[in-house]
Amino acid sequence: MLNLAFGITVYLFIFEQGFEVSVLLITTLCFIGSLPTLLILLILIPATEKFLHGYNWKITVLIFMIFIISIGYGFIGGWLFENPFTEYSSIQNFLESSGIYAASIFFAGLLSCIINLKNINKYFQLPSNKTQKMENNSMQPYDVSMQAAPANKLWVKGFITAGLILVMMIPTVFVYNLVEERQSRQEEVKDEVSSKWAGAQNITFPYLYVPYTVATTNADGKTTIATHSFIILPANLNVNGTVSTEERKRSIYSVLLYNSSLNASGSFNIEIPDGIDASTINWAGSTLCFGISDFKGIEQMVTTKFNNINYDLAAGLPSNKLDSIGLSAPVALTAENVGQQIAFAMPLKIKGTDQLHFYPMAGNSHFKITSGWHSPSFDGNTLPNERTLDNKGFEAVWNFNKANLPFNTLLKDFNFKKEDYSFGVSLLQPADQYVKTIRCVKYVILFIGLTFSLFFIVEIMQKKPFHPIQYVLVGLALVIFFTLLLSISEFLLFDVAYLFAALATVSLITLYAKSHFKSWPVAGVFAGTIGLIYGFIFILIRLEDTALLVGSIGLFIILATAMYASRKINWYGNTIVSTAGM
Repeated sequence: MLNLAFGITVYLFIFEQGFEVSVLLITTLCFIGSLPTLLILLILIPATEKFLHGYNWKITVLIFMIFIISIGYGFIGGWLFENPFTEYSSIQNFLESSGIYAASIFFAGLLSCIINLKNINKYFQLPSNKTQKMENNSMQPYDVSMQAAPANKLWVKGFITAGLILVMMIPTVFVYNLVEERQSRQEEVKDEVSSKWAGAQNITFPYLYVPYTVATTNADGKTTIATHSFIILPANLNVNGTVSTEERKRSIYSVLLYNSSLNASGSFNIEIPDGIDASTINWAGSTLCFGISDFKGIEQMVTTKFNNINYDLAAGLPSNKLDSIGLSAPVALTAENVGQQIAFAMPLKIKGTDQLHFYPMAGNSHFKITSGWHSPSFDGNTLPNERTLDNKGFEAVWNFNKANLPFNTLLKDFNFKKEDYSFGVSLLQPADQYVKTIRCVKYVILFIGLTFSLFFIVEIMQKKPFHPIQYVLVGLALVIFFTLLLSISEFLLFDVAYLFAALATVSLITLYAKSHFKSWPVAGVFAGTIGLIYGFIFILIRLEDTALLVGSIGLFIILATAMYASRKINWYGNTIVSTAGM
């Protein structure tokens, strides 16, 4: 804990550019938090020295104690900073934070053991191989073999390797943050471009705003007149549109934009809602309205042909009951139009970014959208009734009628949310390298765990110990794979970037294994096995619905292979397994 406090102090001092009160507070809390650990070790270490005979068993128990204590502190830290029972966190965040804290504390504990190794050896009375002689060979075969063995026997090495797997998870947190940072930068670029082009569009096709007056008399006999309104929706609406796309580059990022050509036509049935006196209706104040979410998307003058008269729509709406942003124009309506059917036609040129949505504000409506873009997402409240999708593009059709909508064509009182009935299409960029890279980072435990396990088994079989520092170097190579993947995928397709990053990492680890084990066949085993791991993870990334099934089967096969390969390993390091000396 003290080493961890020191590390936190140095980190905050460097990256926060100065010594602040928060730094002193954190280090002080770490110091205070280390006192229970000190008390536990003061009790357990003498017990270990008293009841265990054999240096390696004592070291193993010491590392195991540090491991258990680290897990305890990890859960405490996870609970303090990511309480899973609050609305701002979750069980996944709690477990991830607890794992990071536990790995950090375990690494600090191992570092403390390395720094104080001389004193630990002296306390546990490390025997000298040069002077120790075997006594009572028949009574203590296991203890003698353990004493004659190097300090880093299998038990100790196994715990250290497991700890290093957890420790190497820490750098991946920074890689994950780096990916999110680059993804956020892409979103900033997209927002910047769309702010100058046009954002996602949500369109409400023409409807009529009709005002009327209501006179009320109070207790004093004074009459007040208030202006109210009702809305007439089209009885029939037919929309046909085409959408063309283009990608704009900004630095290394690309933003998908679209232009749409829409033709809306239909008719209004001019009627009066129940409860309204026809004589109070101001037909001369009627307004034709059109809703849109971003004015910048309007490419040309919006003209509507209503009752055989062309009207140019201007910005502004007489009421925000149905839309808060839109265009409108006063139209010529009279009381004689009641009971008549009035036709309209509206051609539109609308541009936007990513999303094109509509609201089915009509009695009966038909929408048909076609595009040459091959990666659409049909979203919103309603999926298309008909759709075709191939490499040439898509065509989608939506149909609505009075039976499947909770409103009629006369709206006096609004008891629904228009946004609940939005539908349309989002134009996706299929090669989102950041999403795939994040999915890849989530499999980091498989990359590191399987690779370290391979080194552990091979070093036992080849009887050429692999130093913990070498494990760290291999772990860093595995972590750098993700930064290579991220940086290359910003210029090339993700699949190609994955291939290049995997080849570079596998080649580096293979050559490093060759230099240590002095054998090309052994190096070939590393190349083939690690290559299969990268191939297996790539398949999991590409899969969607069957990823869990394939992943579970693959892990089972890998575990079975590891068990088969290690079946003849003498894990105790001697020919006679005994617990004598414990």
